[in-house]
Amino acid sequence: MLINEPDYLTLLTDIKSQIEAARQATVRAMNTGLVVLYWNIGRVIDERSEWGNKFIETLARDIRTAYPDIRGFSVRNLKYMVRFAREYPDLGKVQPLVALLPWASHLVLLDKVRDPLARGWYIEQAAANHWSKRGLMDRVEHQVYERQALPSKTTNFDERLPELQAEQAAETLRDPYLFDFVSYRHGMVEREIENELVRHITEFLIELGTGFAFVGQQYRIEVEGEDFYIDLLFYHIKLRCYIVIELKAGRFKPEYAGKLNFYVSAVDAQVADASDNPTIGLLLCRDKGGLVAEYAFKDINKPIGVSEYQLLETLPELYENLLPSVEDIRTRMSLPEDEEDESWR
Repeated sequence: MLINEPDYLTLLTDIKSQIEAARQATVRAMNTGLVVLYWNIGRVIDERSEWGNKFIETLARDIRTAYPDIRGFSVRNLKYMVRFAREYPDLGKVQPLVALLPWASHLVLLDKVRDPLARGWYIEQAAANHWSKRGLMDRVEHQVYERQALPSKTTNFDERLPELQAEQAAETLRDPYLFDFVSYRHGMVEREIENELVRHITEFLIELGTGFAFVGQQYRIEVEGEDFYIDLLFYHIKLRCYIVIELKAGRFKPEYAGKLNFYVSAVDAQVADASDNPTIGLLLCRDKGGLVAEYAFKDINKPIGVSEYQLLETLPELYENLLPSVEDIRTRMSLPEDEEDESWR
């Protein structure tokens, strides 16, 4: 048998790669052909709009009669084809665009995204990250474009990172983050929110975005014999750098920037490899402020940013008593009754 022969295994791997590439090319070609067909049908119907809705109903019935085994030509779908042709009037621009997404995903964008720039961004991101229709819908509903693509984040990346990495980092980090899998209760402290994020690590990673790898919670570093603990440490595959996340339960304060700068410096010196890009720090606050954060970052020498986060504000009554009380949390963390945890852990 040739199964264990290296030459045979190499040959098999090569053939499998070619088969997979051909399959993907076939699917893309079929998808492109189908969507371009829909565009053409929509254009033809739109050019005869004066014939009225009865025309579309008659057309749908006659297509179904001629091709009883083919789906996709209902009255509803024919009307979507008209909308699609109107939204993308230039076929030359349509063909490279529509090849990226299946028809079902285009319907999500037609229904839920009016801004052409936002729609184009979602198409590119959905294709690059292999989002399903459901995944695309979730991101549209969570306004990922507004939070990730628009310049609303407070950072010093442009001043502290090379141009390409600064651009990639700005595209990667969001503002705000929606942690709607964590139920908020008045008086929650940082550690409790942090524990909930880690407990729901799958949802947390999905909200952070593509490329984040979880390294640790309360990650210990030692400096001059003293222990310090980073709230959350990640590594980003695309950016090729560590990302330090510090979580705050309230509004941004200037001293947070200095603490984060210290942690980023320590990770650069003690954790990061020589081949890694500079570590990035991210503060997650319930309220990131405005000029206060901008001034605090101005003379910081490490790349850091601040984003807001939102929690689920209401909790079903059935689960209300299952969460620990504020007093329980304070006891567990040994916090004074009227004091926030502002210490360097």
